[in-house]
Amino acid sequence: MKQRFTIYSIMLCLLTMCMHTQASADSRINVFVSIPPQKYFVTAIGREFIKTTVIVTPDHSPADYEPSPSQMMMMAKADIYFAVGVPFESMWLTRFTGVNPDMKVVHTDAKIEKRCIDRHENSQKPDGHDQTHDHGAMDPHIWLSPPMVKIQAEHILNGLILIDPARRKIYERNYSQFITRIESLDKELKTLFSKDTRQKKFLVFHPSWGYFADAYGLTQISIEIEGKNPKAREVKNLIEFARKQHIQIIFVQPQLSTKQTEIIAHEINGQMIVADPLAENWVDNIQAVALSIKQALK
Repeated sequence: MKQRFTIYSIMLCLLTMCMHTQASADSRINVFVSIPPQKYFVTAIGREFIKTTVIVTPDHSPADYEPSPSQMMMMAKADIYFAVGVPFESMWLTRFTGVNPDMKVVHTDAKIEKRCIDRHENSQKPDGHDQTHDHGAMDPHIWLSPPMVKIQAEHILNGLILIDPARRKIYERNYSQFITRIESLDKELKTLFSKDTRQKKFLVFHPSWGYFADAYGLTQISIEIEGKNPKAREVKNLIEFARKQHIQIIFVQPQLSTKQTEIIAHEINGQMIVADPLAENWVDNIQAVALSIKQALK
């Protein structure tokens, strides 16, 4: 009888623990974000009190992503959506709120002055590069600039407090720690790029790193502009430009084709290096890409 009671007590205890764990999990805020780096940002501030779902998976581009039916169903349970200003949001945010009218949408790109996607690039293009495309396209890659991430972090903090005011002090403490981490990274990068190098231009396939370049006195030269591959004449000019500038590294991202880049890399006797703008581990990724760019500038 005593043994039976002991077994019953253990089972009851385990059941209670499971129920408590489930209740704790269910009490978390359901946060939805567009891209993986945002998960890093909201987790830094919300930590164990949030459950974050990323819409655009790492192997896809946020330019033309279409959420799956299962993702749309999951959206019905969202408490808050942190938008970042990537192209697919212009079509899908309205549909998301249609699925879940009670979901709070926070635009983390608010108050950020965006650059034309070719603001510096076109002025630095090799002679003969086609400059006839629309200059009105705005660069969405604000999450790759540490100073701009500070602005996004403030929007995230305010959004979490709005949804969960009881934990305001916790979120504010986490936010303060995250800002300190960003400022430390920013200082590290300024030091990294403060020394004179042979040149300040680096070559990329897709113009993702413009804000990063702006922050640290660099200029990205892009092969692709607004999703369009260069024409044959432009490829020739890019090759000549890279040779004159002694550029032997082209940065590519895993979500996009590298066929055009392979041709240019071969002609300049160079190599391609992956610089993923959508990597989730944001600090480590920024540090790694910065070191690669620094090496490319030597």
